[in-house]
Amino acid sequence: MSKLTNGFIGLGLLLAAPAAYGQAFDGKVKVGVLNDQSSLYADATGQGSVIGARMALEDYMKANPNSKLQVEIIFADHQNKPDLGSNIARQWFEKDGVDAVLDVPNSGVALAVTEVTKQLNKVHLNGSAGSARLTGDACNANTVHWTFDNFALANGTGTAVVATGGDTWFFMTADYAFGHDLEAQTSAVVKKAGGQVLGAVRIPLNNADFSSFLLQAQQSKAKVIGLANAGGDTINSVKQASEFGIVTSGQRLAGLLLFVTDIHSLGLKIAQGLQYTDSFYWDQNDGTRAWTKRFVEKMNGKQYPTMNHAGNYGAMLHFLKAIEASKTHDGKAIVAKMKELPTDDVTFGKGKVREDGRQMHDMFLWQVKKPEESKAPWDYVKLVKTIPADQAWRPLADGGCPLVKK
Repeated sequence: MSKLTNGFIGLGLLLAAPAAYGQAFDGKVKVGVLNDQSSLYADATGQGSVIGARMALEDYMKANPNSKLQVEIIFADHQNKPDLGSNIARQWFEKDGVDAVLDVPNSGVALAVTEVTKQLNKVHLNGSAGSARLTGDACNANTVHWTFDNFALANGTGTAVVATGGDTWFFMTADYAFGHDLEAQTSAVVKKAGGQVLGAVRIPLNNADFSSFLLQAQQSKAKVIGLANAGGDTINSVKQASEFGIVTSGQRLAGLLLFVTDIHSLGLKIAQGLQYTDSFYWDQNDGTRAWTKRFVEKMNGKQYPTMNHAGNYGAMLHFLKAIEASKTHDGKAIVAKMKELPTDDVTFGKGKVREDGRQMHDMFLWQVKKPEESKAPWDYVKLVKTIPADQAWRPLADGGCPLVKK
C-alpha cells in the first residue's frame, strides 16, 4: 500500500485531507477516475476518460457561474485487476475523501468496485464496463451505469447479423466476467431469432496469439464468428482473422464491442464492413463535432473520442448537477437525485437514469466504411439504424435488480 500511495503522491494526486462527512456540505467534491491507463483498454478509456471528466467540470462551471462546488479530479490505473481496483477505491473513499469513482472498465473490476461503493455509501459512475449485472442482480442504490452494456450490444449487433443470414455462431470470448456475459447475452439473442450457437472458446485477457482459437472457429463452419472481447484483444483477433483469410473464405466477423480507436488501429482495409453497436460517434451532429474538436485539442491531436470518453463526460456532468442539488456527500442520496433529474448533455442528448441505475439513451448500429468511402481523418463509419432507448435496453422487469418493485 505504501508503494501505491507513494505513486499517487508522485503524480500529485493526493492533495487534500478527507472531508468531514458528518459536517454540513461545504461544496468540496472529489472524483476519482479509475481505469486502464497502460494496457489493452487504455485507448478506449485511459487519459481520454480523465479529459472527458475535466471537460464536464469546465462545462458545468461555465453554465453555473455561481456554483459553490470546489471539485478535484484524480485518477489511477487499476491494471485490470479486481483486487487492485477495489483496494484503490476503498483507499480513495476511506482515506482520501473521494465522493465518486468514475469510468471503471473491465467488468470484473467494476463488480468489485460496486460492492465497495455500496458498503461505504459512495457513488460509482460506471462509464465503460459491459456487464449487465450492474443493473441486474448486482445493482444497488449507489451505482449508475452509463454508455453501454452487453445486453444493448447483443441486442443491436446480434439481431442485425442474424437478420442478414448469420444464423450460426461460434464465439471467441475473453475469459472473464465481461466476455462471459457478452457471450451469454448474444447467444440468447441469436437463439431467440432462430439461430444456433455451434460452440465457443475462452481466451485469456490481453492475449497476443489468436491462431489456435481462430482455427477452432474455422473448423466449426459457423457463418459468424462472434468476438466477445474488446480493445487490444479485438484488434488482434480481427487482424489475425484477416491474415487467416477468414472473411474471404465465407465466414463473417461480428465485433460485439468495437471502438472508433480500434477501427483507427486496424485501418479501413481490414475493418471495412464490420457492423457494431455503440452509443456515440463524433460526427453525428454539430454538437458532437464541436465537443470532439475540444476533446482532440486536449488530447494534443492524438486521438478522437470513444463512446466511453463521451459517456464519462455525461456521467460526470450529471453527477455534478445532482451533488449540488442534493447538497450532501451521502452516496445513496446523490444517486437518488441523479434518478430524479433528467439527463441532458451534448454527447448523448436527453435521457434519464432508470430505477435500476441504467442511464437511458438511444443506441446506434454502425457499419465500417470502405477505404474509398472515407473523406476525412477518422471518417470511419456510416449509420445503419438508430435503436430507440425503449428498444435498446433490457426491460426493467427482466434484470432482477433488487431495487425494482415487483
